Amino acid sequence: MLGRSTIFFPLTLAILLAIITFWINLTVEQQGPKIDGSDRHDPDYTMNNFVNTQTDATGKLRYVLAAAEMVHYPDDDTTVLQRPRFTQYTVDKPYTQIEGLRGYVSSNGEEVELVDNVKIVRQAFDGKGEMQVATEKLIILPNQDLVKTNSPVVITQAPKTVIHATGMIYDKKNRTVKLISRVKVHYENPTGMALKTQKPITKPASKPLSAVSPAAPSTKVSSAATKATKPNTAKASTKKSEKKQQSIRIKSRSKNG
Repeated sequence: MLGRSTIFFPLTLAILLAIITFWINLTVEQQGPKIDGSDRHDPDYTMNNFVNTQTDATGKLRYVLAAAEMVHYPDDDTTVLQRPRFTQYTVDKPYTQIEGLRGYVSSNGEEVELVDNVKIVRQAFDGKGEMQVATEKLIILPNQDLVKTNSPVVITQAPKTVIHATGMIYDKKNRTVKLISRVKVHYENPTGMALKTQKPITKPASKPLSAVSPAAPSTKVSSAATKATKPNTAKASTKKSEKKQQSIRIKSRSKNG
């Protein structure tokens, strides 16, 4: 009996090892590469004229993300956009629109990255002119109302302000723009520009003194009055001689009588 058990034990162990090896090989073969494309960077669906609208808890519009084409990749759950356009809205504040040639949306939708010819346009409000920002790469955090980049930016503020910088953080909620480094500003005072463009006021040529002097007409009037009140000496002497002749005649008649 001891001899048989000694012979069958190694055989049983060998059979058990063979079964385990076969099971392991079968399991590995079943876990081979899939043919559904999930292990490759292939898109699973594509949309044209893509539009995604986000609202807040009260139903008010927060932002709209649109693109000419949207492609989704299942291996990393990312979304690629062609000619994306992101428009952000805030109650009682101007909207901001951002566009570029290409864009990427993270798997959780918390981050949108725009690249190539990126342009931000903030509408004018409260007497402030329109603001534009041009850069090559931009990260948008929609739920935080933040836009940031580490790339060079060119900011144009109407009417005549131009800012060059490297790196920017735009906080739409607080209406602030933080520039990181290498800031260069060109500013022109709008009031000064208005004075420069205003036409010079030309004074009329001065007239001759004789034409505008107030004393001239009064002098003429006074001289005319003098002529009118001054007695005529020739006429007065004639009247006196006539009166003398009459008195002489009266006296001579009285003597004769």
